[in-house]
This record gives sequence, C-alpha cells and structure tokens, in this order.
Amino acid sequence: MTGLSTILIVVGLFLAGGVYSFHKQKLPTGVIALLGICSVLCLVAGVLRIQGIWE
Repeated sequence: MTGLSTILIVVGLFLAGGVYSFHKQKLPTGVIALLGICSVLCLVAGVLRIQGIWE
C-alpha cells in the first residue's frame, strides 16, 4: 500500500513542477490548469492512501 502512495506523491510533485515550468514559459492556461488538477489529485490520493482512508 505504501509503494503506490509513494508513487502517487512523487508523480504529483513532478506534475506540480511542470505547472511551475509551464507558467514560466507562458503556455496556454488550459494546459496549466489541467496539469494543476492532475497534480492535486495525485497528491490527495497519495495522502489518503497513507492515512488509510482510501484503499
């Protein structure tokens, strides 16, 4: 269970870095918003799995 949680958190942080990079490159807002939403979903899913709320 913790292996998948770790992967979800790492992917979420990677996507968050992509949001920052895309914002600096002034890419379309839609791409940045989609990447941000995916990042938040991965981070929340990873934390919920660590807490044992979502199995």
